[in-house]
Amino acid sequence: MSKAIDYLLIGHMTVDLVPGGRMLGGTISYAAPTYSAFGHRVGIVTSAASEEPLLRQLEPYGQPAVVPSVESLTYENVYSDGGRQQFVRATAQALRHKDIPVEWRDAPYAHLGPLAAEINPREFAENLPNATIMLTLQGMMRRWGTDGLVKFRPWFDRRALELIDIIVYSQEDIVEYPQLTDELRSVCKHLIVTNGRNGGTYYNDGGALHYDSLPVEPYDLTGAGDVFAASLLGALPRLNGDVAKAVQAAGKLAAYSVTRAGIDSAPTTVEVDRELEQLSRDN
Repeated sequence: MSKAIDYLLIGHMTVDLVPGGRMLGGTISYAAPTYSAFGHRVGIVTSAASEEPLLRQLEPYGQPAVVPSVESLTYENVYSDGGRQQFVRATAQALRHKDIPVEWRDAPYAHLGPLAAEINPREFAENLPNATIMLTLQGMMRRWGTDGLVKFRPWFDRRALELIDIIVYSQEDIVEYPQLTDELRSVCKHLIVTNGRNGGTYYNDGGALHYDSLPVEPYDLTGAGDVFAASLLGALPRLNGDVAKAVQAAGKLAAYSVTRAGIDSAPTTVEVDRELEQLSRDN
């Protein structure tokens, strides 16, 4: 039987093909250790190949509930003079609400972190009515053909957006469709658009609030957006649900993350406590 959790994390882990082999990636892989650093109990609903060895890296940070698949979601980035191209080399099974262990369905917080449109956000939002739900939108805005080359696709499901509490994505994600932010602002309760070292913008109730990052020397930018999002949602219980304050903390913790690599880029408990205490002193 699965143990009780505070945070429900839903999405595919990824296998990232890198020089020399395979590396764990994906939103859940950066989010799980981030939530753990906040002291939360995490349940992870994902899909991967049977006996996927990379999954073991997540076990210290949460309880996995794995939907068996022939293959794991696999990405490869190919670099050339023209820039980066991303390819999907294999996919895993789609995730449904029924895949959530019964004991986890009343978790107070849920993070929908798709990487390849493997979930239907509306289905989960309709079936988790008592949770504060966040959707990191990046993985819903991807399509690919038989060659696996990832291309942009706009995503807009009004009913899902009305039910979901917090939407997070990067300015870089919508370069091909910048008007998406204005479209989402009219529907979303809390919309956060990140912009790397420039911080980002929090849209709420018709207003816009800029938040800052920190001036750091980046080592690896991979996963910074996922750390930001998980830090935001992870901070809410300790900030009395104040999203504006949580956004400020998340911006700082994401900056720390780019000074490290892999899932070790997740914030430490010391960093979490320091930023939350600083917010309390400043306010």
